[in-house]
Amino acid sequence: MARTARHLSKRAVRGLRRPANWLQLLRFAIVGASGYLVNLTVFSLLVEIRGVHYLVAATLAFCVAVTNNFLLNRYWTFRATHVAAAVQAPRFLIVSLSALGLNLAALDALIAFGGLHEVVAQAVAIGAATPISFAGNKLWSFSTPARSRSLEGARAGNS
Repeated sequence: MARTARHLSKRAVRGLRRPANWLQLLRFAIVGASGYLVNLTVFSLLVEIRGVHYLVAATLAFCVAVTNNFLLNRYWTFRATHVAAAVQAPRFLIVSLSALGLNLAALDALIAFGGLHEVVAQAVAIGAATPISFAGNKLWSFSTPARSRSLEGARAGNS
């Protein structure tokens, strides 16, 4: 486990030195911003106009935004057409559901304990989930086949 953490830490430092990764992060941020707007728009419409409970509204907004984000990240951010979408989509969904779990927990805590308005709390909660989403998508969902194999090998060696 510690060996894998050191390996990933070294990879992260090497990755930060590559200008292409910074451009990719910028594209990811732009896609994220579009998904953020889609998510907040759908969430706001459902909560404010339709009276839907905020946790249900957050889940439905997620479903709309995740489709937008998958397509834009696949074709534009990561330019990851080397693997079939049928392989990437489930991975993307797993990463996105993990981020959604964090989003929902943060959203509920910000409303229940922080007393924030639902829309403000959702805006903060989305931001809290973003780092998980980027790392998971870069390293797994849209990774090159060689990168996927090396990560799986590293995990298998530490089991």
